[in-house]
Amino acid sequence: MRTTVTLDPDVEALIEAERARTGESFKDAINRLLRRAARREPTASVELPRLEGRPLLDVRDVSTLLTVLDEERRAQRALP
Repeated sequence: MRTTVTLDPDVEALIEAERARTGESFKDAINRLLRRAARREPTASVELPRLEGRPLLDVRDVSTLLTVLDEERRAQRALP
C-alpha cells in the first residue's frame, strides 16, 4: 500500500535516529517500528494510593518547590 503521511518533527527525528542506528531504509524502519508498536500489549494503568492529609508542598508553585529542594540539597552537603 502506498500512502502519504505527515510526520511531526519529533517523530521524524526518532525515525531518522533509528535509521542511522540500523542502516535501514525509511520504509523498512517505519514498517518495523509500526509492527513492534502494534504488537505491544497495552500497559495497565497503575492505581496510585490516596493519602490522607494535606501535601507539604504545592507542586503547582514551581518556584517555591525548587527553592525548598535547593535548601534540602545544601543542608545535605553540609552534613559530615
